[in-house]
Amino acid sequence: MATVAVEKKNPLRVVTALGQAIWLDFIRRTLITSGELKRLVDEDDLRGVTSNPSIFEKAISGSKDYDDILAKLNRQKLSASEKFERIAVRDIRDACDVLRPVYDRTKGRDGFVSIEVSPLLALDTQGTQEEARRLWGEIERPNVMIKVPGTPEGVPAFQTLISEGINVNVTLLFAQSAYEKVAEAYIAGLEKRAAEGKDISKLASVASFFVSRIDTVIDKQLEEKAKAASSPEEAARLRALQGKAAIANAKQTYRKYQQIFSGARWEALAAKGARTQRVLWASTGTKNPKYSDVLYLDSLIGPDTVNTVPPATMDAFRDHGNPTVTLTQGVSEADATMDALAKAGISMDKVTADLLVDGVRLFRESFEQVIGAIEKNSATPTSKIEDMRYSLSEADHKAVEETLDDWEKNNKVARLWKMDASLWTNADEAKWMGWLGITTGQIANLKPLLDLQEEIKREGFTHALLLGMGGSSLCPEVTAMTFGKQPGYPSLHILDSTDPEQVQAVEKAVDLKNTVFIVASKSGSTLEPNIFKQYFFERVADVLKENPHPVDPKAGSTRVGQPSSEPGSRFIAITDPGSKMQQVAEEDKFRDIFYGVPSIGGRYSALSNFGMVPAAVAGIDVRKFLDCTEEMVQACGPTVPARENPGVLLGAIVGTLAKRGRDKVTVFASPGIHDIGAWLEQLIAESTGKNGKGIIPVDRESIGAPAQYGSDRLFVYLRLATAPDAEQDAKVDALEKAGMPVVRIEVKDTYEIGQEYFRWEIATAVAGSVIGIDPFDQPDVEASKIVTKALTTEYEQKGSLPKEDTRFEQDGISLFTDDTNWNAIAGGKTLEEVLRSFLSRLTPGDYFALLAYVPMNAGNEAALQKTRHRVRDATQNATCMGFGPRFLHSTGQAYKGGPNSGVFLQITCDHKEDVPVPGQKYTFGIVEAAQARGDFSVLIERKRRALRVHLADVARGLERLDAAVSAALKR
Repeated sequence: MATVAVEKKNPLRVVTALGQAIWLDFIRRTLITSGELKRLVDEDDLRGVTSNPSIFEKAISGSKDYDDILAKLNRQKLSASEKFERIAVRDIRDACDVLRPVYDRTKGRDGFVSIEVSPLLALDTQGTQEEARRLWGEIERPNVMIKVPGTPEGVPAFQTLISEGINVNVTLLFAQSAYEKVAEAYIAGLEKRAAEGKDISKLASVASFFVSRIDTVIDKQLEEKAKAASSPEEAARLRALQGKAAIANAKQTYRKYQQIFSGARWEALAAKGARTQRVLWASTGTKNPKYSDVLYLDSLIGPDTVNTVPPATMDAFRDHGNPTVTLTQGVSEADATMDALAKAGISMDKVTADLLVDGVRLFRESFEQVIGAIEKNSATPTSKIEDMRYSLSEADHKAVEETLDDWEKNNKVARLWKMDASLWTNADEAKWMGWLGITTGQIANLKPLLDLQEEIKREGFTHALLLGMGGSSLCPEVTAMTFGKQPGYPSLHILDSTDPEQVQAVEKAVDLKNTVFIVASKSGSTLEPNIFKQYFFERVADVLKENPHPVDPKAGSTRVGQPSSEPGSRFIAITDPGSKMQQVAEEDKFRDIFYGVPSIGGRYSALSNFGMVPAAVAGIDVRKFLDCTEEMVQACGPTVPARENPGVLLGAIVGTLAKRGRDKVTVFASPGIHDIGAWLEQLIAESTGKNGKGIIPVDRESIGAPAQYGSDRLFVYLRLATAPDAEQDAKVDALEKAGMPVVRIEVKDTYEIGQEYFRWEIATAVAGSVIGIDPFDQPDVEASKIVTKALTTEYEQKGSLPKEDTRFEQDGISLFTDDTNWNAIAGGKTLEEVLRSFLSRLTPGDYFALLAYVPMNAGNEAALQKTRHRVRDATQNATCMGFGPRFLHSTGQAYKGGPNSGVFLQITCDHKEDVPVPGQKYTFGIVEAAQARGDFSVLIERKRRALRVHLADVARGLERLDAAVSAALKR
């Protein structure tokens, strides 16, 4: 019997069939001109669009969307607000025309596009009415809705506008009582119009009732009460209410809707053709990573309603939404939830009143930002694509153009944003692309970060120490080194090494009694953050026993029920929901737990809480940082053509040139932002180096003369415009003049670092597609972790690590490797002779990597840099240098899984003083030794050209090694 394929129904279309209209909370020029809006209407049965000033602002700042109209408007004597209105009106009209068939087909029930009156008029009844009338006449489309805020001043304006026959979307509703006033105003407006003998059958209105923001506020209050609870049972009851308030509030509101729009009064209007004012669920993107990304869609599906959703949430619901009527289910449970919240001392009236005030403020700020963007454009019209320029050979340029043609012809930019796994290996790539929408989510949920920032400043901490590895530590390191110490906030330190001397050095650099610790671990099972936490938790407990006073004597306790003499009050966890680290943090009563997004891998997590919590603690203006970053997000958006898309263009260059043999991306950065190279190393290497393919990032190699490079390089120069380096500029100019491929990116100020995070994340995903790998997995990182775990377990059981056979020993230096590598080296009587044979294995197109398991300090780095440059200058090979074990979580993936073009010199050392790991037999030094051995054994297993050098004394050993390398290179 033949198998019949059953096509999965689109959940968005199923929801429409259930009586709920899906509207898109997003509009920009290219959404319309690219045909994407029409496609959403045709394929997803999209029923409406709501505009958002912040999207206009980011599109104006970051893309070419509005260059045409702004060029004309800038020649006219118009204010910035007048220019904005012209821009918005054009988009709204055109979107209305796309939605007009929906409006006609549904007989005026759907197909609407909303535009807001100026938020500066939110508290001005007369002004709101006048502007709404003017916009209505200016747009001149029956399927436009004018957005009016549901403030006490906005409601009477709304009633008047309805009586005048103007469609209105009443927004910023949080409280049920506010909704009732709006519904009453709608009915009263209809009655007045009907009494005047005017037609009410064509009028439409929605009441935008905000959802997720309520949970954000109430969840925090519940958590604070849970921490102060008198028993674990009470704490559990309070936490069980988290994530339920917003949905309960919405379900009760819908019940009021059903009651209001029934009975004799309403039926009299309905008989004259009046339509109900539907409740529109707004703010339905999930803010808390603990909850499903479609929670506020799945839970609020019901007849005669609207749900307006951001693009990422719409895509998520299309993929895994559960379309079934839920709005009318569990209403009694909603009542019980609201009662329980009241008994817990949560005032819904206060929460919703505060949210309205905050909503008006945010509304005004968004408007002011778009006006600012237009004023900036009027002075210096630029877009993000113009911050990057590149110089390629004719052949390379032609190949890149072919790649861009492919991306535009096959709609790959939009497919990337829709998380289409067929762009890569058609495996599980879609599961790891939550980073695409992270900035929108963070901006919408800033309050927890701002509250944390305020608390840290108020409590007077002098130091913050982040304990993490790889994706959990590299972005905070960039923050610390780029922004430095902010006045009034703690200096940010990073520990991402098990080297005992480094652990001791970090401990000495901070004042333990005045330090807040951030334990960052996505899975919660990563060895390093766990033992860092064990060590410092015990050390803090000891210090606080000796000095139990609060950080700030005036503040009393750091949290309600959380005296500062408890070590947990000094610790913050960043981890994925449900992880082992969450459990540890709850048991040890950490002051805070911030959650990562499960669909974001570690190296793509810079803009999630893993990057933003340390930034907030360090006093960085996170709102400014994320707003600035969002400009790049919009510049790289799904409707922006590949050639105008900064991330896609960069990825096309990197991926195409890698396929043509230029697979060593060499990063130069201005001194003020130099550390971004360390973050880029991980992103590029761990994402692309696998299955024998890959792009090898080269960081912190000094800029040489053109003759010092082979033909396998692509150079990328990130130049800080506010603090350029003239010598760097001249050297990069020389490379370009010599015909080397160079990409230049102008970073206007340090707050644009976030833009580079996103640009490079897009670029890396695109490059991965071009070279044909999955850029979101890291299969070979796990291999060395497994060996490390086996070795530490053996140490716990036997008290020692397995003995190794020494191949060579001289001057306090011992050499180790396997038989195959040793035979290839062909022995040697001196260290110089051995290294000469080893380095002779480098061929054109190879790279040389120093893998240094020694303390990461200025002296050791200078010595290692000296050695790497000797190799480059003598051989023209690309060189890499990384400190272990931190590189295991970054470049280590490419070294093991990428192309077999690396020659690896691993360096280990004896430690003058070791540091115990609390609760374990092994020490930090033993862990580091096990990690080095695990790393080396996997390199050998993958048939890499590798040699391990063990130093009895680090300083003397590095000096002796450099001298031997120098002699070995003099062939």
